[in-house]
Amino acid sequence: MKHLIAPSVLSADFANLQTDIKMINQSEADWFHIDIMDGMFVPNISFGFPVLSAINKYAEKPLDVHLMIMDPDRYLRDFKNSGAANITVHYEACTHLHRTLSAIKDLGCKAGVAINPHTPVSVLEDIIQDLDLVCIMSVNPGFGGQKFIENTYKKIQALRYLSSEKNNSLMIEIDGGVGMQNAASLLKAGADILVAGHAVFAANDPSVAISELKHLNIDILNS
Repeated sequence: MKHLIAPSVLSADFANLQTDIKMINQSEADWFHIDIMDGMFVPNISFGFPVLSAINKYAEKPLDVHLMIMDPDRYLRDFKNSGAANITVHYEACTHLHRTLSAIKDLGCKAGVAINPHTPVSVLEDIIQDLDLVCIMSVNPGFGGQKFIENTYKKIQALRYLSSEKNNSLMIEIDGGVGMQNAASLLKAGADILVAGHAVFAANDPSVAISELKHLNIDILNS
């Protein structure tokens, strides 16, 4: 599968959000990555259902919704109704993870789990067969522009090995500090989806930045 690029809307210009949505629509990006923060699970507060619905009104690509919130079960249907195609919850925030994942799938969404930098891949062993994607946080969640955590490569490899035994269709998403400086190495380690915020929206031409990330040729890099 050709890798996917999911620009993180958290890094967009909120005063000109429709312009950035149009840019993503016209670019080679595959998904919109939407970080929802509640000020409890992470220190920041991002945006809620009205903004998500507004993005969905103009977005022409799937909304990949990443819930950095406590007790996400309360709001799953609301996120679906606001346009989410994928709903990813944090392992660290879910007491009854299997039940949460089942509820997401019952809504017709792809079900994902995110793990923080300190959380080992092994915690997913008994649930991995029920997942559509795993989002490996390569920075501590809650803030953009952080330094990439190098241990991420080992976690990707460990997760790819685990998924090869139990879920060959699992997609591995990397979120945090992703850019041209490490994208090729992440893909070679086994990543499928790159979430890029600062690397896209701080670029002179965001659509070109997306194209460069999309067209990395891993076969040439491996030769």
